[in-house]
Amino acid sequence: MIKVLIADDEEKVCQLICNLVDWASFDMQIVGTAANGIEALEKVRSLGPDLMITDIRMPGCDGLELIARAKAENEALEFVIISGYRHFEYAQTAIKSGVGDYLLKPIKKAELSATLEKMRARHLRRTEQISTEERLRLRLQSDIDKLRSGLFADLLAETPVPHTLGELNQDYHYAMQPGLFAAFIIKLDCEFSAFSSGALSLLEEKTSALFREAAGPFCYDTEICFQGSRAYGVLNFAPDQREELRRALKNALGELTMQNSFLAGATITIGLGDAVETPDKIADSFESAGRAVAQRLVSGCGQLLIAPPRDEDAHPLRARLGELERGLDAGLEILDQQAVLDALAQFSDNLLADGFSGEAVLEGARQAYALYLRRLDRLDFHLPEILTEEQFSARADLCGSATGLFRLLRETAAASLDAVAAERRAADTRPIRTAKQYIQEHFAQPLTLEEVSGIAGFNPSYFSSLFKKECGQNFTEYLAEVRIAKAKELLRESKLSVAEICEAVGYLDLKYFTKTFKKSTGIKPGEFRKLYS
Repeated sequence: MIKVLIADDEEKVCQLICNLVDWASFDMQIVGTAANGIEALEKVRSLGPDLMITDIRMPGCDGLELIARAKAENEALEFVIISGYRHFEYAQTAIKSGVGDYLLKPIKKAELSATLEKMRARHLRRTEQISTEERLRLRLQSDIDKLRSGLFADLLAETPVPHTLGELNQDYHYAMQPGLFAAFIIKLDCEFSAFSSGALSLLEEKTSALFREAAGPFCYDTEICFQGSRAYGVLNFAPDQREELRRALKNALGELTMQNSFLAGATITIGLGDAVETPDKIADSFESAGRAVAQRLVSGCGQLLIAPPRDEDAHPLRARLGELERGLDAGLEILDQQAVLDALAQFSDNLLADGFSGEAVLEGARQAYALYLRRLDRLDFHLPEILTEEQFSARADLCGSATGLFRLLRETAAASLDAVAAERRAADTRPIRTAKQYIQEHFAQPLTLEEVSGIAGFNPSYFSSLFKKECGQNFTEYLAEVRIAKAKELLRESKLSVAEICEAVGYLDLKYFTKTFKKSTGIKPGEFRKLYS
């Protein structure tokens, strides 16, 4: 038996949990209850539970501290947290700590039962107590799930869907019946770095359970499959259930939106595809679901959206891209970052003012970035840190509004232009570094501007100007500085005469060397030796 400890500072809640389900049917036994964190921790030590169901906020030692300290006592101890909506920030932290699930007050029998069944399966797998029959059942269920989710893989790959209902049910292990078919897409807009793997897994479980529960009474069959920031689904229902089903989906969205506060607060939108009458049209419904969910960029997130009319005329977008191309060319030619950003801002303003659909706005942003990359490439700007089109599209897909999408476009362009400018500065200064190294290695020789500029790969006039700009002094001044620095070293550390040092640092005229040395240091070479040798 799996030993369970229940901790909540409300005695009625503890009693409710104890009496809400038949614990023996889950192969579980309640070994104790606790009214505060300190008592719960003592019972962890004395009773050795396998699972603790605990309120996230309790006196003495709150749920977060209790989880950490109990884990230190027994690393294998599993947790299910109980929380109200107002304590979501504590629940987020607990989920990141690896709790197995959460229950929202008021606790419902169906949710508690589903959670206990999940925790039972986890315990059996962890302790390797799972029976051969159970292992076979789970493997069979996994194979069935893969078959059923294969429909969405085929739709995404644009593989033709079977024409007949019999073929659809056979190929994907469905139990669909004559009626209507509608695809839907649940879209999460967030920074996915905010999600721990545990939070993502819980979000998928909660989303699946909520939508299956909501759609179940109105559907012959339904399926949902997760991939990245999207969940893909399909519904099969009778025509007279259409409005009831839509209301149920809206209610599920509202419930999920509230629960999602516990899972890093992604904004959630549903795009509902057009209802179709035959299986071979499911691909059309799937396409319209994609257009519907893209509409959140202009209509707003957190809604159940249907697809707007398809943009049949691509001419307006091409015209706006043509305007953008001219603006980018003018700005990139002289590396004027502000001009480039202004061109992108004007492009985004025009798309929104023209009333483009969400799908066209997203496509416009992607094409604008692709155009920007092509213009950079044409000007021979190649930097590994610049986002590829695929990387930009992946980030764009996490934007929940046109404003955020176009901000991403401008910020990405600005960051890459900073990198381009840095690379250009590095390219300009690299020959100067080469020239300075050559001077430092050959200062004893009669160096000329023409010789060193040739080493740097520039004509003398441009090299002289660039050298002064980068170094703050001209070629002659820098050469003199290097020679005098070496002369100081020899005067301090060698017994060479001043005349020998003069020749060693590249001067042929002792009088000129002495004059130059005094101009640099304020004293003659002999006086310098007396002071510092």
